[in-house]
Amino acid sequence: MHGTGVPRGEQMESIILQGNDGEEISCYVLAQTVLGGRTYLLTTDAAEGDGEALILRDDSAPEADDGLYSIVEDEEELGRAVEAFRDFLEEEDIDLE
Repeated sequence: MHGTGVPRGEQMESIILQGNDGEEISCYVLAQTVLGGRTYLLTTDAAEGDGEALILRDDSAPEADDGLYSIVEDEEELGRAVEAFRDFLEEEDIDLE
């Protein structure tokens, strides 16, 4: 299994996240995948160049108009998501360290 991604040079979708403190954070979606029926997004805070990467889990209800995303922090879940994105990361020469 692997994630589908946005090839370099193409427009990335951006999403606005709202933190617990109300601060808005722009993230750019690099790739998405589905694991166990849940959608995961590989995102970055930079439209170009180096940036911080986050893996988000879509916790939205199926009938919801707005997305509800959570940062994946559980080590086991994060490991599965990173493995799912591995092909995309290698193809785009992205290092998550």
